[in-house]
Amino acid sequence: QVQLVESGGGLVQAGDSVRLSCAASGRTFRILAMGWFRQAPGKEREFVAAIDRSGGSTYSSDSVKGRFTISRDNAKKTVYLEMNSLKPEDTAVYYCAVGSSVVGPWNYWGQGTQVTVSS
Repeated sequence: QVQLVESGGGLVQAGDSVRLSCAASGRTFRILAMGWFRQAPGKEREFVAAIDRSGGSTYSSDSVKGRFTISRDNAKKTVYLEMNSLKPEDTAVYYCAVGSSVVGPWNYWGQGTQVTVSS
């Protein structure tokens, strides 16, 4: 199985840039898709971005497209979410996930990291 540990969250100001990291352990990471999701207080969890097994193709939601970039470094067994031009509405708990493909199913989840954007 795969275990995921997220880091990089914190309190930032609007307009700031932050890079979230998700370190993976397990023997199947290199052949699995990775994704980022987020959940704001009182709201449903939503898809943010995903990257395929090789890192050659990425996908992102319309709400973050052009601002967030997902990438992976298989040598480090780490997936990143680079977040630029952060807005208060980006405030949420961000979760890293591992799945069979970029459209799921998503089989493993990290504990989440809080990102709070103040104006």
